Amino acid sequence: MNTDRNNSRLPCGNRELDLSRTQIMGILNITPDSFSDGGRYNRMDTALQRVEQMLAAGATIIDVGGESTRPGAALVSVQEEVDRVVPMVEAITARFDTVVSVDTSTPEVMRGSAGVGAGLINDIRALLRPGAMEAAVDTGLAVCLMHMQGEPQTMQQAPVYDSVLAEVNSFLELRVQACLDAGIERSRLVLDPGFGFGKSLQHNLELFASMRQVRPLDLPLLVGVSRKSMIGQALDRPVDQRLAGGLALATLAVTMGARIIRVHDVAETVDAVRMAEAVLAAEQG
Repeated sequence: MNTDRNNSRLPCGNRELDLSRTQIMGILNITPDSFSDGGRYNRMDTALQRVEQMLAAGATIIDVGGESTRPGAALVSVQEEVDRVVPMVEAITARFDTVVSVDTSTPEVMRGSAGVGAGLINDIRALLRPGAMEAAVDTGLAVCLMHMQGEPQTMQQAPVYDSVLAEVNSFLELRVQACLDAGIERSRLVLDPGFGFGKSLQHNLELFASMRQVRPLDLPLLVGVSRKSMIGQALDRPVDQRLAGGLALATLAVTMGARIIRVHDVAETVDAVRMAEAVLAAEQG
């Protein structure tokens, strides 16, 4: 199996992820306006049923998001995001043996979620929001740093790069160094190239094709392309018809060394990923 990236264990609070194989992160959006499933899992009972389904299908991480980050999404207040996310994290960790990730840039959500059992901070703003770095340090949790050009409200209006790979690498290397300087151990860091966040279709395709070169090279990669517009644009498919394209990208991501795949369709992605891993293992003898 492809093991170019060195970190094989990711400490996530009181749990640990084995990154010698690809782990599947199931998406739980508890928002009214997420692009694919907004409003479907706002109630605690339906959300917990969804978590149970995803874990049974093979997810090993549940990513809880209380603020939509789709292009043009409206901001929510700090208190509203806390009220959505923290009780959900607490309910999941009380019922299920799994790593819970919080898809947030908000320090109060990071701290509150850590206090009830979250193991990973998945921050599209790479700890740039005021107070986020300090919150991440204080929680001691693993952190996923993502590249985004601009903000969700405007990021897709006219993204421009001289070299998308070079700019993503420069940004991620700076954010990794900022984390190290703040006291976050390198072993707790994960990188996300940020597909769909301030990038055109061509930017996304070029970046995906260059995924092995995303730096720092020793840190594990998280890839999230499930149902995204890059699939819709490339294949001319609406959101509810992007599964095949998403599985193709998940499989490609595994061959390029991705260690965490963030998806809506867990069962199908698990099969695709495990099949890819079986072939890679045979290739390496």
